[in-house]
Parts: sequence; C-alpha cells; structure tokens
Amino acid sequence: MKKTGVMNSNISRVIADMGHMDWLGVGDAGTPVPAETEKIDLSVRPGLPSFIDVLEEVLKELEVQKIYIAEEIKTENPKQLEAIKKTLPNVEIEFIPHSELKKDLKTSKAFIRTGEETPYSNVILESGVTF
Repeated sequence: MKKTGVMNSNISRVIADMGHMDWLGVGDAGTPVPAETEKIDLSVRPGLPSFIDVLEEVLKELEVQKIYIAEEIKTENPKQLEAIKKTLPNVEIEFIPHSELKKDLKTSKAFIRTGEETPYSNVILESGVTF
C-alpha cells in the first residue's frame, strides 16, 4: 500500500505519466469535461473535496511551470484567485477566457473533478521539469 502522497490510483498514474509541458486540469464540480479527456471524479458532496485541498495534494507530486486560469476569476471569485496564487507563488499565470479554458481541456491528460461549488475554480497545470 502506498504510504504518502496522492492515494488515488488514477491521479497517481496520470501524474507519473506527465511529461514536460503536458497539461492536467483540476476544477469544480460543474466543469464540463470533453469526452476525449479522462475524468477523475473525486466529488462526494457539494464542497467535498475542495478545489484547493485537491490542488495542494497534486502539487506535492507534480512539477508545474505555468498555470492557466479563467480571466473571469478576477471579478467573480477573487478569494479563490488569491488562494491559487498563495498555493503557487512562483509559477507563471496566464489568464484566458473561461470558454477557451474549457476548450483547452481537450488536450489535457486528464481532468480532476472536485466537489467545489464556487465559480471559476478551475486550473490547467502545465508540467515542468525537475532538472
């Protein structure tokens, strides 16, 4: 049995398979996931698990060089934006329209669905390298 880190076998597998510049999405319960993108559904009930809790655990195992988040988060969910910035203090952020972010999920390795129910709580993580 795995002792530490992400215990979900699907998330662990996807992270282990990530190469430089691959994408992994993490987001709220309402995000539409394209049919061609693997959906890892962690939602149990509204709010559980939270977006930030899942993001923090993923970041313990995944090297991230850049993130993509919806432009709309600035006005519609500034509290979540601050939490994201606090969680990823030294990572480049690119703001894109939410409609574009949803389309970009088609090229993500997977999307991790949380129980989060606050608007625009979505991120695409771009994998970096550890060397």
